[in-house]
Amino acid sequence: MSTLNIDKINRIHFIGIGGIGVSALARHFLSEKKVVSGSDWNLTDITKQLNTEGVQIYGEQVADNITRDIELIIYTEAMSPDQDEMRAAKKSGIPMVNYFEALGLAMNPYYLIAVAGTHGKTTTTAMITDIFENAEKDPTAVVGSLRAKTKSNYRAGKSKYAIVEACEYKKDFLHLKPEILVITNIEHEHVDCYSDLHEVQKAFRQLAAQVSETGVVIADTSDPNVKPVIEGLEVTVINYLENLDPELELKQPGIHNRLNAAAALTVAKHEKLDFVAAKEALRSFSGTWRRFEYKGELNGALVYDDYAHHPTEIMASIGSARELYPDKKLTIVFQPHTYTRTKELFSDFAKAVGLADEVIFLPIYAAREENVSGVSSRELSVKALEFTKASSFVESFAEVESILRKKLTQDDVVIVMGAGDVTELANSLVK
Repeated sequence: MSTLNIDKINRIHFIGIGGIGVSALARHFLSEKKVVSGSDWNLTDITKQLNTEGVQIYGEQVADNITRDIELIIYTEAMSPDQDEMRAAKKSGIPMVNYFEALGLAMNPYYLIAVAGTHGKTTTTAMITDIFENAEKDPTAVVGSLRAKTKSNYRAGKSKYAIVEACEYKKDFLHLKPEILVITNIEHEHVDCYSDLHEVQKAFRQLAAQVSETGVVIADTSDPNVKPVIEGLEVTVINYLENLDPELELKQPGIHNRLNAAAALTVAKHEKLDFVAAKEALRSFSGTWRRFEYKGELNGALVYDDYAHHPTEIMASIGSARELYPDKKLTIVFQPHTYTRTKELFSDFAKAVGLADEVIFLPIYAAREENVSGVSSRELSVKALEFTKASSFVESFAEVESILRKKLTQDDVVIVMGAGDVTELANSLVK
């Protein structure tokens, strides 16, 4: 972990400031009255909002953005080391840390509640934030999405509490030292950096070992994938299933959201917050951006946008739709995310999307990767025919939109799904 004293740094520049986590951290430093600037090649609603909040935004990522008055450079891990700003930053001698190192520097001094897990960590982080907010505990929070309640991924608080989403990618969450660690669940994910489930479990075990001696780990102690992580820990382990309430009325459907709520309630109970008030906060919890988010209608059909990019998440999203609309035809528009994940979980993806009545595949969103394996969405669309009657591959957003505009009726529900830029299609469908 870095030994930088963040309190003594006043001028910070972010390379890739438009990312959902990075932008939240930029807001945090801005709230601390630091001078913040950042660059991103893709100017979005997030970067535009940051600009209105007082962040200097550069729409070009060029060497000239790295000025001598900058005291710290924070970069997203998605950024290539050959990018002009990155090269200029290295030559400048200015201290450089990635987003997750910076998150640890900023949040470890708090009474830190970290939410980790393969699925559900964004929703659970937001739920805990709502509970603590409702209890007037004034928390600081970094959420991996935009809270529907505030349209922001950050909450500036003045209390001892910080609530943070902790990502396992490349063991990045090991920069955090939590007082409370929530583990929602564990599966084999991020296949480009974890060879198997055991490797993922080892990383979570390392994080659990970093919990404060006076702290706790909150998890489903009956989950076989979680057991190797929590067995023999020196800190207290609490089973969040003890607070699973089947009767709790939530705006978000699905058993996965009830489990997220149970984990959030367990944190509230441990901190001796009013349990009735905590449940009330969950009843009014309105979700987060791109987590089974209702967007509007097209020809009377209901359109949802969802970040699901793992088979388990896809099944959870489909389950939510079936729970709400059992009599409607369900169409999934799926943009797979990264070649390695698609290749490794190929059959699981086909089975998961096959739970829908129809699935339309878009080209794989490459993100940081090259297609070494040759895997394709067209190939996946053929495999999915083993599990659903209607599966097809379409090259572009425009073509999908044209198809859906011609065929959707009030008897349909469509979920636009994936972790890439497919959210643009969801927005376009309901314009």
